[in-house]
Amino acid sequence: MKKIISNLNTTFDHKVRLGIMSVLMVNEEMGFTSFKEMLEVTDGRLASHMKVLEAEEFVVVNKTFVGRKPKTTYAATPKGRKAFNNHLDALEQLIRNIS
Repeated sequence: MKKIISNLNTTFDHKVRLGIMSVLMVNEEMGFTSFKEMLEVTDGRLASHMKVLEAEEFVVVNKTFVGRKPKTTYAATPKGRKAFNNHLDALEQLIRNIS
């Protein structure tokens, strides 16, 4: 049992980071404002969780301007996609071994 738990990625322990990666697995990219609304979090809270994922190189940030307004979007990296899929696999293994 301990080995299965050790296969879980602690980066995804928090529900906000789990939500971010879940969204990015099915969307090529997503804007900061859309994330904020979907996950119902504040700017600061979302930004801090994005920084964790950026530090792990699981997401990349793209900052542009639309007219005079800044637009920030995020996308999952190949490394992030692989890590998240491995995390999901570990969760599935855990569930199978418990039941």
